[in-house]
Amino acid sequence: MKTILIKNGKVLRLNDQEVTFQEADVLVKNDKIVQIGKHLAPPVVDLEIDASGMLAMPGLVDTHRHLWETALKGVASNWTLMQYLNGVLGGIAPDYQPEDVYTGNLLGALEAINAGITTIFDWSHIMNSNAHAKAAIDALKESGIRARFGYGTPGTSVWEWFYESRLKHPLDAKTVRKNYLSSDDGLVTMALAIRGPEYSINEVTDHDIRLGRELNIPISMHIGGGTFGPKYHGVRLLAEKGLLGPDLNFAHANTISEDEFELLAAHQCSISVAPEVELQMGLGLPVTGKALKYGIACGLGVDVVSATSGSLFDQMKVALQAERAIQNERLYQSGSMPEKLTIHDSDILKVATIGGAKTLGLDRTTGSLEVGKQADLILIDIKNISLSPSINPVSSVVLYANENHVDTVMIAGKILKRQGKLLDANLENLIERAHRSMERILKERR
Repeated sequence: MKTILIKNGKVLRLNDQEVTFQEADVLVKNDKIVQIGKHLAPPVVDLEIDASGMLAMPGLVDTHRHLWETALKGVASNWTLMQYLNGVLGGIAPDYQPEDVYTGNLLGALEAINAGITTIFDWSHIMNSNAHAKAAIDALKESGIRARFGYGTPGTSVWEWFYESRLKHPLDAKTVRKNYLSSDDGLVTMALAIRGPEYSINEVTDHDIRLGRELNIPISMHIGGGTFGPKYHGVRLLAEKGLLGPDLNFAHANTISEDEFELLAAHQCSISVAPEVELQMGLGLPVTGKALKYGIACGLGVDVVSATSGSLFDQMKVALQAERAIQNERLYQSGSMPEKLTIHDSDILKVATIGGAKTLGLDRTTGSLEVGKQADLILIDIKNISLSPSINPVSSVVLYANENHVDTVMIAGKILKRQGKLLDANLENLIERAHRSMERILKERR
């Protein structure tokens, strides 16, 4: 399709101060939004979509997910962080073959698209070979999702790679950059997923960050996970070495200090919050409110579907209510009851859209519906009994909606889900392959 007109929708508009909805049409030509307004009547339209009774909004942005684990749903649902590290990265990852990575990535990307996610950061620490890397990238490209592919470390030995590791990030990253992801303009672009100061020694972290900067790509690492935060003071260490910068993304940040938040803000770093996994696995309380307080670019991530659902709608609800609980608890300790809530559903909706895009360095491309930006948008059916009557459209998205309410998903002007169904996806065959992959891997562990 060359020209698509979405008519009669309630269009979500974002700015720094507020989230608003207005009755409007959206005109898409090729991969871009070319016009937003009422009663648009272009001379030529290849496809017209009636969005009456629907919210038209930017696609959701997942800033931190390990897609390769998609076939392991439920494996880690009762695990702590240390059980996860030893069980998934230590026990399962070494048995993963390239075809397992391909299956997991493709199924996970389609699961994300089905749930209204149009952009994702695939933090891929299963790079057991170049064939594993190529399989992950091929799956992302086949799915049609917009992705930052975070080239990580091998999943061959968690003890060598993740416990104060002395192994430097594989220089095969240069090969992947040159041969598979040399362009920064495609739907799938490269990033570096490094261990950072809580999982590798200082010299290794220095090397890994400099490698990412040599390749001129974004760099992401885990930080502030449980007792690791106060033990290593990783952000402070990076600041002392002059290594902080806007190209660094930090996942979690639950237990870093207040002065470290100030350092992240001063150096324009970003944070990815994965609230469900953080609460379950013992990383600490989600820091959505702190990131907003310090003006740090902040996005939400599912993290691992081996422990929780692949829906960013779930993460929005948990992030919002967890932050409200944190703020209310502070008041209780001072002998007060809350008189009003200071974090709102609109704050979280911005985090899940334009905030996520800023976190990934893609806010000039996606994250909001604006003329000239890529046509990454979704339609939410608010006629559904679970959402209707929709008195507050923002609340409808953040607190009531789920993937079953996503009627349409468009990425770069291409429709990938329509009338509630994924298009051009042989899900039955793919799910069967995922079952076989999971059964073989778990059998090999016994």
